[in-house]
Formats: sequence, structure tokens, C-alpha cells
Amino acid sequence: MTDTSYSTTYLVDQTPAEVFAAVANVRGWWSTDVDGRTDELGAVFDYRYRDSHRCTMKIVEFVPGESVVWHCLDNYFDFTADKTEWIDGLVRFDISTEGPQTRLRFTHEGLVPDDECFDVCSNAWGIFVAGSLKALITTGVGNPLHEVRSTAAHSGGSR
Repeated sequence: MTDTSYSTTYLVDQTPAEVFAAVANVRGWWSTDVDGRTDELGAVFDYRYRDSHRCTMKIVEFVPGESVVWHCLDNYFDFTADKTEWIDGLVRFDISTEGPQTRLRFTHEGLVPDDECFDVCSNAWGIFVAGSLKALITTGVGNPLHEVRSTAAHSGGSR
């Protein structure tokens, strides 16, 4: 059986440590509207995009220079009938070396073509992982969403 979960892979010239640091800087590549720490094992953070999407992720694997895995504890889309999509899924960032380069393999386990949100979500991950995160890794500047609801507290974590 072939895994049909959404995945994308690319190579960069930066070190595994640099790739790992960029992945952990969720506000630098996904969204500035993230509450909670994004840079330690066991941390829980909340992502929000307007009233369209919100999710709660727990970091269940955090191995410097090698991997980051998030477990989706809760999720809401305003555009799907199935409100359970993403819940209990894993979002993986696997980092390895390939010759002089570093490989980043991103996999959203459980995000499959049969999911109602697959087209929207896979397109968005493409923008944020293959676009914004890669730019953060290679240039030091990502292109995260800037949807901060207020100047009130974002608590801790990488910014």
C-alpha cells in the first residue's frame, strides 16, 4: 500500500541545524498569529487564520538537526462539512543530509486526496513549506501570514 499523505521534499545549502531552527520558528514562515511556544518538546501552540481555520498542535518529537513532529489536537475549518479533518494527524519535518546539502521532507500524515480540504490544504502547505519556510531557511526571511488579532500577548517561543 502506498502512503498518499501530502508530502514535499527539497534540498538546501544550509546546515541541518539551520533548517531545524527555521522549522521551529513557526511565526517566521507560517503565521504571526500563533500563540504558544513552537520550539520545545511537549509545547502546545494554537494557529489561527481569520475565522476560516484554527488548530492546536502539540510538539511530540523535537530532535535538533533531525526532526520535528506536531500532533494535531484540535482543528476547525469553516469550509468543510467534516469537522474532524486534521484531528489526530501528524505533521512531520524530517531533516537529513544528502551530500553537501540538507534535505527537508515535510509530510502531513493523514492529509490525503480523499479529504475534503485536500486541495486547499495541500496548496497552502506548498505556499508555506515549499515557499515561505524554504525562503526563511535560504534567505533568513520567510513570508508568513500577518493576521495578528491584537497586540496582546503571543506567549513565548520563537518569533
